[in-house]
Amino acid sequence: MTLRIDIGGLPSERVRFVASPLAELTAMLHVLAEPGHHPQLAGWAGEVWAGLPPELAERLREAEFLWRSSQADFLVPGRPRPTLAQELDDVDRIDDERYVTAALVTTCGSSRVRFGLPSPLTDPAARERALDVAQARGARQEAFAERLLADPAAVRARVRDTLEQCADAFFDAAWAGVAVRLAADLRVKNDLLRRQGLGAALAAVSGAVTLAPDGDCIVVDKLQDKATSARDGGVTFVPSVYGRPHLVAVHAPGWHPVVQYPVAEPEPSEPVPLETVTRRLEALSHPVRLRLLRTLARGPHTTGELAHAWELSPPEVSRHLAVLRRAGLLTGRRDGRYVRYRLNPIELAALGTDLLAAVLR
Repeated sequence: MTLRIDIGGLPSERVRFVASPLAELTAMLHVLAEPGHHPQLAGWAGEVWAGLPPELAERLREAEFLWRSSQADFLVPGRPRPTLAQELDDVDRIDDERYVTAALVTTCGSSRVRFGLPSPLTDPAARERALDVAQARGARQEAFAERLLADPAAVRARVRDTLEQCADAFFDAAWAGVAVRLAADLRVKNDLLRRQGLGAALAAVSGAVTLAPDGDCIVVDKLQDKATSARDGGVTFVPSVYGRPHLVAVHAPGWHPVVQYPVAEPEPSEPVPLETVTRRLEALSHPVRLRLLRTLARGPHTTGELAHAWELSPPEVSRHLAVLRRAGLLTGRRDGRYVRYRLNPIELAALGTDLLAAVLR
């Protein structure tokens, strides 16, 4: 299963390797929302949370809808700017329908909100569906979605102000050091692109990103079959320090294709008993369970939400979740009338960093 980015006939200068302050801030916010995905940054996340003003901490919790399960596409710019303020200005230029549609994408399954369908801003049925999905994600997410649909301008202004407060609270200090590492990575990638071509540059990005033999397509190894085109505006590769181990791809129609890739290499895994390895590999041997696990890697989901995302029946999903729970690869927690299932990234990491990286991509 792959994401294929069509670059047939694209001039070489339209393939860009550029740093993005907004994309890196988004990666940091994801770490704060899901520190279990980033054990090497747990200390940093704890220090940031401890130092946040209470109002800003609450704002981050209410808006984590935008970066926890999957990053809203407008938070990973296709045309990065030198400063965070410039990139936020570009976000302000997006019309409400594109902004709201991107913000309401809450799962990496096959039933993402799609452009071209009725807008939840104007179509009652689309609005109800968006709110139903948000409700399954929790009270904060439901309230955020309601406010966004009722008054997009006010929510957009509040989100921008929250991001600007993050810059003052922790991002500006971290960015000073991160920018140096990103610049070093970009020198390597752009030198490879210039001297050896796109294939060599992509190989240095990740083993999960390759150039098709005919040179007309970039292939990103993801647990979903998708396709997009870069012929109109090109494709952008954005390095990230805080994004490791995720490989984020913006590919929805209407958005400039972007791949945000981790700069650092993953740490080696610790060995686990053979019996445990066997039980977990058997649990992962079914393609449906692997897809469900991939979706759960983006954040907690209910059985009904997983069933809708992958067009399965709830009983079928329940059977697969039971196998994964027995293998220790996920946990379930009741929240009101829902049970939300969550990935155990540490247990998955025990099987090997390649598997963990593939599931978290």
